[in-house]
Amino acid sequence: MRFVIVTGMSGAGRGSALRILEDMGYFCIDNLPVLLIPKLTKVFMAERKTIDRVALGIDIRNQEGLSALDDILEAMKEAGYHYEILFLDADSNVLIKRYKETRRNHPLALQGRVDKAIEAERKELAPIRKKADYILDTSHMLVRELKQEIDKIFLEKTVYENFFVTILSFGFKYGIPEDSDLVFDVRFLPNPYYVPELKPLTGNDSEVYEYVMTTEPAMVFLKQLFQMIRFLIPNYILEGKNQIVISIGCTGGKHRSVSMANALAKKMKDMPYGLKVEHRDIEKDAIRKGG
Repeated sequence: MRFVIVTGMSGAGRGSALRILEDMGYFCIDNLPVLLIPKLTKVFMAERKTIDRVALGIDIRNQEGLSALDDILEAMKEAGYHYEILFLDADSNVLIKRYKETRRNHPLALQGRVDKAIEAERKELAPIRKKADYILDTSHMLVRELKQEIDKIFLEKTVYENFFVTILSFGFKYGIPEDSDLVFDVRFLPNPYYVPELKPLTGNDSEVYEYVMTTEPAMVFLKQLFQMIRFLIPNYILEGKNQIVISIGCTGGKHRSVSMANALAKKMKDMPYGLKVEHRDIEKDAIRKGG
């Protein structure tokens, strides 16, 4: 039987993750008191012929029980009950924004401030986060992207590292993305903007992609960039990071940066990390002209 404990920061997507697992055929229970986990496990082990996949949601609402969770999990391991922990996380500023948008109360906030509640929750959940088999940072994820990552882990059985990479194209004239970890400038590449038939297209179009990426500077840069990223990620993981944002910029964020971001994503698609590509400024010229 596959037994998954789904936990993490409030507002990081634990409920969405449980719904995704339920759609995959998991028997899901949310917010069960921690002290009942051993009894529940025995029940499901006895029913393994009819129920072979279980997902249990645990969050900070189980605050008193969390102190006993470590001992309970250790006892389960000694008894031969295998479990996996999926931990949903997100940047504190993102969580604050989500609470403001939904107007929901944080379980620890009561009449206090949300930021203080999130800080306290992060401290309380630190021990279980260290035990997690999978950590997904949902700061920049849509629900469909969360589903893709959960599919990789629990459906496709992909070897999965607790690390998520966002490749972000942007235009320098609109500013460097504030959440960038690595920033690369590809304004040295041939610019399709000055080719009349390519100007209205983007790096998502094959004509522009071929124009940019078949040049020798682009091919050399991509090769060396990929080698550097492949070197950096394991070292970032050793230092405790669980995500990076790789930002690639050109003047307007429409042609060269989009092409290079897509090319890098193709090179990285077989690496055992979560991966997504965003093109922040790809439509901004069109929006401005239309306005």
